[in-house]
Amino acid sequence: MRKIEIEKQTEITVRGVVGFLIKRVTPFGTGAKVDCPKEFLGKEVYLIIKE
Repeated sequence: MRKIEIEKQTEITVRGVVGFLIKRVTPFGTGAKVDCPKEFLGKEVYLIIKE
């Protein structure tokens, strides 16, 4: 299994945002997942990790 390096930032600016969701990360097998509405299937998404 590969480990993804996280670039630590304190601020982010994103243009063209239609909206955002606040969801809880839940376990899924040996990993994790975030559920979202199926209207976003096939869309590019960003996962922002907060403290």
